[in-house]
Amino acid sequence: MDDYPLLNFFWTMMWFFLWVMWFFLLFKVITDIFRDHTLGGWGKTGWLILVLVLPFLGIFVYLIARGRSMHERDRKQAEEQQAAFRSYVQQTAGAGSGSADELHKLSALKDKGDITQEEFDRAKAKILA
Repeated sequence: MDDYPLLNFFWTMMWFFLWVMWFFLLFKVITDIFRDHTLGGWGKTGWLILVLVLPFLGIFVYLIARGRSMHERDRKQAEEQQAAFRSYVQQTAGAGSGSADELHKLSALKDKGDITQEEFDRAKAKILA
C-alpha cells in the first residue's frame, strides 16, 4: 500500500462519488423528461437527444431551464402518492368492520322502532351487496 498514498485514495473516492452523482442526475433528468405532461413528443425528443448526445451540457441546461418545474412535479407526485396511500389505508381499515357496524346500527334502529322491517331489509340488502 506504499505505492498508493492516502491522498490518492481520497482523490479516487471523490471522483467515484462524483461519477455516481452524475449518473443519479442523468437518470433523474431522463425520468423527469418522460414524467412531464406539459411537454409534447417533439419537446421530449429534443431534450432527450440533448441530454444523451451532450450529457454534461444537456443536464446543466435542463436543470437551469426546467429545474423549478422539476421540483414542482416531484412535489405533486409525492402529494398524490401520499393521498393515494391515505385513501387506501382508510378504505382498508374501515372495510373489515364497516358492514358489521352498519348492520348493528340498523338492528338497533329496528329494535327501537325507528325503522320498519321493510326499511331494515332494504338497508341490509344494500349494505351486504
